[in-house]
Amino acid sequence: MAHDPQRTPLWDIGRLRLPLARTPLLMGIVNVTPDSFSDGGRYLDRAAAQRHALRLVEEGADLVDVGGESSRPGASAVSEEEELARVVPVIREIRAHTDVPLSIDTTKASVARAALEEGADIVNDISGLRFDAGMQPLLAASACGVVLMHMQGEPRTMQQAPHYDDVVREVRSWLDERLHVLLDSGIAGARVVVDPGIGFGKRYEDNVELLRHLEALRVAGRPLLIGASRKAFLGSLLQEPHPAQRLEGDLAVGAACYRAGVELLRVHDVGAARRFFRVLETLDPSA
Repeated sequence: MAHDPQRTPLWDIGRLRLPLARTPLLMGIVNVTPDSFSDGGRYLDRAAAQRHALRLVEEGADLVDVGGESSRPGASAVSEEEELARVVPVIREIRAHTDVPLSIDTTKASVARAALEEGADIVNDISGLRFDAGMQPLLAASACGVVLMHMQGEPRTMQQAPHYDDVVREVRSWLDERLHVLLDSGIAGARVVVDPGIGFGKRYEDNVELLRHLEALRVAGRPLLIGASRKAFLGSLLQEPHPAQRLEGDLAVGAACYRAGVELLRVHDVGAARRFFRVLETLDPSA
């Protein structure tokens, strides 16, 4: 990979600045939901979610992302009270057992605030901080890391009829415009990473095109986060209907991310990804 003078070597998440290296940092996924597309509620129980998070850390997760509302296509909204009840005790318990950076996956300012109070370091808002008017001022007043993600539509409707004339150009333009909105609201650029939102309001061909042109998605030199793990477009490509059986697709995406210099990768199978990158690094003549 050629040196990119715009690439930032650090991500400011408040209590520390995460070093971003040649190999993507791995963000392990913990879904505290009954209807996740990938694990179907296996970790809705608080104790199970905590054990899973700590297992991901043991397998090599650099960060852990906790969510209490499914964002699968067609998913219905969850009340504020229910989402708080799902994620806050889990984050509290995880934080009591590990110092690994924690991310809260939510579009609700109240949930983000409660998670930050319990020790979360990052807010991962799939709406790009658009669904809740309280999110931007909350994060402007905080020092936490922020994931800015692109999504066309909303989870309930996003896959009904997504359309782009030039998906790479349109997603990059949206991320650029939205990043400047965040900067103008007082959120420092050093705190933001951008995510093109693979699978969020995209057709099969849109996802493939975005992953073929990852370098073109970098906005203002900010780090990239890619979350393609187990998603439906990989199921179509592999002709594999079961999300947990799409590991080969996930690892191929990981290779594309490594080649493009992507800094963060959101994954379910942390152990397999960690072993895969160990081999890839060893064999890479440019490393």
